[in-house]
Amino acid sequence: MLIKTIQKIFGTKHERDINKIIPLVAQINHFFEEYESLSEEALKAKTEEFKERLQNGETMDDILPEAFAVVKQACKRLLGSTWKAVGHDIKWDMVPYDVQLVGGIVLHQGKIAEMATGEGKTLVATLPLYLNALEGKGAHLVTVNDYLAQRDSEWMGQIFKYLGLTIGVILNDMTPAQRKEAYSCDITYGTNNEFGFDYLRDNMAGSKDNIVQTRGHHYCIVDEVDSVLIDEARTPLIISGPVSESTHKYQEMKPLVERLVNNQTRLVNSIIHDAEELLKKDDERHAGMKLLLAEKGAPKNKRLAKLYQEQGIKKLVQSVENDYLRDKGQNKTSDEHYFGELYFMVDERNHVIDLTEKGRENLNPADPEMFLLPDLGTEIAKIEDDASLSYEQKIIKKEELHNLYNERSEKLQNISQLLRAYSLYEKDDEYVVQDGKVMIVDEFTGRIMHGRRYSDGLHQAIEAKENVKIERETQTLATITLQNYFRMYNKLAGMTGTAETEAAEFWEIYKLDVIVIPTNKPIARLDMNDVIYRTKREKYNALVEQIVKERDKGRPILVGTTSVDVSETVRRMLKRQGVKHNVLNAKQHQREAEIVAHAGEPGAVTVATNMAGRGTDIKLGAGVAQSGGLAILGTERHESRRIDRQLRGRSGRQGDPGSSVFFLSLEDDLLRLFRSDRIASVMDRLGAKEGEVITHSMITRSIEKAQKKVEMQNFAIRKRLLEYDDVMNQQREIIYDRRRVALTEEDVRMEVLDIMEEYIDHQFNMFTGGSSHPEDWDIDGLEAEIGTTLKVSFTPIREKMGSYTLEELREYIRAEALKIYEAKENRIGKERMNMLERYFILMVIDEKWKDHLYEMDILKEGIHLRAYGQKDPLIEYKREAFNMFESLIHSINLDILGWLWKFQIQEQPMNRAESRRQQRMQLVHESASGMGFDGVGEESDIQKASHQRSDKKQPIRVEQKIGPNDPCPCGSGKKYKKCHGAIHN
Repeated sequence: MLIKTIQKIFGTKHERDINKIIPLVAQINHFFEEYESLSEEALKAKTEEFKERLQNGETMDDILPEAFAVVKQACKRLLGSTWKAVGHDIKWDMVPYDVQLVGGIVLHQGKIAEMATGEGKTLVATLPLYLNALEGKGAHLVTVNDYLAQRDSEWMGQIFKYLGLTIGVILNDMTPAQRKEAYSCDITYGTNNEFGFDYLRDNMAGSKDNIVQTRGHHYCIVDEVDSVLIDEARTPLIISGPVSESTHKYQEMKPLVERLVNNQTRLVNSIIHDAEELLKKDDERHAGMKLLLAEKGAPKNKRLAKLYQEQGIKKLVQSVENDYLRDKGQNKTSDEHYFGELYFMVDERNHVIDLTEKGRENLNPADPEMFLLPDLGTEIAKIEDDASLSYEQKIIKKEELHNLYNERSEKLQNISQLLRAYSLYEKDDEYVVQDGKVMIVDEFTGRIMHGRRYSDGLHQAIEAKENVKIERETQTLATITLQNYFRMYNKLAGMTGTAETEAAEFWEIYKLDVIVIPTNKPIARLDMNDVIYRTKREKYNALVEQIVKERDKGRPILVGTTSVDVSETVRRMLKRQGVKHNVLNAKQHQREAEIVAHAGEPGAVTVATNMAGRGTDIKLGAGVAQSGGLAILGTERHESRRIDRQLRGRSGRQGDPGSSVFFLSLEDDLLRLFRSDRIASVMDRLGAKEGEVITHSMITRSIEKAQKKVEMQNFAIRKRLLEYDDVMNQQREIIYDRRRVALTEEDVRMEVLDIMEEYIDHQFNMFTGGSSHPEDWDIDGLEAEIGTTLKVSFTPIREKMGSYTLEELREYIRAEALKIYEAKENRIGKERMNMLERYFILMVIDEKWKDHLYEMDILKEGIHLRAYGQKDPLIEYKREAFNMFESLIHSINLDILGWLWKFQIQEQPMNRAESRRQQRMQLVHESASGMGFDGVGEESDIQKASHQRSDKKQPIRVEQKIGPNDPCPCGSGKKYKKCHGAIHN
């Protein structure tokens, strides 16, 4: 009540934000009128004038009114001009109106502009892009696909060219040289994936000439910002390659899991039968307990869903569950005690499955220990404390312990993912099978997500379930989340039609404020309350009836579905009724443009899975506006309110008439999982019979509460992902900075000598303990380490052992190591030595970083198991990640020294074998896969887009005279053939 009173006095936040901007709009229009008298040359000369003023100390805010006025004036002068965009003739007919100027100012301020569909966001972006490009640091515009990037760059590009700015576009099939040229332009268009992958590839480049993003990250506008920064935020960008050997056990575990799932199905059907019998005897309490048990065992069971349609049943089960949760909170019961009759419990909301004791025994009665993971910390401590074991025996024991842990955790992981594949993921809903491959369907667009795979082995589990080829595991070579990529920009802005519902997340993660921009014309669309039925059958019958009714009025109809399965159901029903229609889903996406082009014709019926949204414009045919405009009929509420708003937004663009309504049932996933008990009780009170419809604002509000619940849950998942990736991000920045220095510095000799100094100091601390007494020094250990790595002879040291102080000994070893290095440098020349230094640093960093990412992936996959030991997985992850990173840095330094102090030079001409060997060293990017949180990874073809090496200098063959079975000089403890010998070969 207080908030409403304050809003009446001061206005809403959005109104206050807009009121601050209005004076700027007046200034822009004043300059626009003033520039009417300028000649074409004088108007174009303004660009250079603005650049000079910025260099002389003025800010972009100072020149904003004039710069925006110049763009507006350019738009006016281009009216009637024609040019081509993506092969089509464009006739320019746009001049920014005032609300678009407001949107442009908001984007310049580094905020999100929420603008309704059809309000001209593409044109709005030209204003801040022009202004921010004047600094000469680059301005980027991110779109959701290649088509829009190319279309918008060619469509809007003429404005920038007219004003003397250069424009580039990044497309999937471009070469590195083309990409570099596009990034060097004043303004660059592209997709989030292309920008992100170019950043990763730049940090895998073998030469500074191959870096394409040369100017860093200055200013960026993200089009459809909610899609990119929210929906795609759980999607890490990953460049990956194949692992050397596969360790999964999906084929071995599949029969066991399949048997378990079948046993559970039979058990749940039996439990439901018992519940039905108890209901006949009016024993509601025990019947409710049985039904709750069945729901935890198989929430999607059709027999259970039918029973829930009966009056009062859902409310009964909810009451029983509330009692159980209360008892559990008071430690009077537990999941195992209450649900122990089941083989496993399904938590559909959180996508989690827990095996019960009964399930574990059923899976492998012969080996009950299979599910017990050893406590590594405790067991390693026992081995270390065992005085009866020699040093070598302790190493063997620890290796056996790690092998046991890895084998059991791999099996547990495979079983867990197989159970999820069978219980939570359905064909033609979450995924489709095409050409013998499991393809993910994007829940937000309905499109097939080519090249993407579920993470953590889930995709392989589904492949095993569907009896298709289980694709080989991959290992990560480079990765970043979109969240951390876009947070690198000095100034980030976004535009969309639907951001207000996620305003809190935009602020918390990206520090982006959301400003709602008023529409140019009032929205005339009629958004009706949801209509709700008890069953899906009743809902679909009513939907088809409504489609026929609207078609007969001459209105075009867009039917929005949430999955391929639902769109196919609607298609079959329309076909039976003889209703002519088009279907747009993951199976027919090739015809998308053609279908959307005719979707606004009178009487046209289009069934679409969320995909007739972004970047597509449904134009109304002749006479349609008089018939009531485009009718939007939703078959189900999406988990996200934004997707529902996007569907509604296809109708009523730019003041056109239209309507929208959602048809729901108590069997819909959203209602079944979150609010169906409340809604069912409302329907019971209102006395709704089978086939009857309920329309009530209270039900609509209840559904929106359910959506908010899901949104909060998804936000928590994205935030958790970011917390994990922030750990990796800090490590990534350190490694990439170090790599970039090695790549771009003219002379890396000082870097090598710093590593040498640090290494010597570290070894002295280890083997002398800082003692000034020679008898306390472990000279044998010091010689084994430093003598092996830096090739320093300890014979003179031993002869004069008593005469050295600690600092003199340290200085002697430093001087000897430097002599060896300088002798090598004098022999091959400074320039060639510098080239070798750079080569070895990059090679070692890349190889070690790749191994580190693989180990981090393994750590992340199993870290959730720590929760069973009452430990916070995130804290454990941070602690172990820190230790692993310290080891990584030490290992990198040791390897760099090992290679540089031990290599021997042999000059020889390039032969075919050497040529092939160098070709094999090039980067290969086969596939990309996600890394957690039900995320999926994006594929990118490095053979098309990787940075090819071209080194014209005389090749240097690097050899080490070490036997294949000798210990590797890097200090890893592995045999040379299994460590750096593998790289060399």
